[in-house]
Amino acid sequence: MERQQGEVTADRLERLDPLCDSEREMIKDTWAKVYQNCDDVGVAILIRLFVNFPSSKQYFSQFQQVEDPGELERSAQLRKHSRRVMNAINTLVENLHDGDKMVSVLKLVGKAHALRHNVEPVYFKILCGVILEVLVADFPDYITPEVAVAWTKLLDAIYWHVKGVYEEVGWASSSAV
Repeated sequence: MERQQGEVTADRLERLDPLCDSEREMIKDTWAKVYQNCDDVGVAILIRLFVNFPSSKQYFSQFQQVEDPGELERSAQLRKHSRRVMNAINTLVENLHDGDKMVSVLKLVGKAHALRHNVEPVYFKILCGVILEVLVADFPDYITPEVAVAWTKLLDAIYWHVKGVYEEVGWASSSAV
């Protein structure tokens, strides 16, 4: 059977650990608290990404030479990009019940980063890990171990779908995750 472009194979679905209803609710509840501070959280995520994984700055010409986290924090461009990241996550969380909408959002993000920005897909896996680290560090009262498991499942699904989009568009890379 020939696969249509954009079709997710059963093999890909079997590798995902789907969210149950209670996990969706945990994510929505904690995200509501996180998103109240979306600008600061988004900036914290990108700064942690750039500090812990300096090679990620190669995709941001305006930040390549910036070493000082304080300077990054004051950057209007960094704030603007962090807002886009947070809004994308917000759209995903708002649509946890609508798999088609989530896949649609992730396709747009994946195609833009693969085709327009030429970002190695491994950086999505790294970013997902950084997001979880920031949530756990900055919201310890809300991100319990059980909630962290739910977020891990969502972030794994995000990476899995984005990586699938990269494969769909024929991305050839030396990075393997």
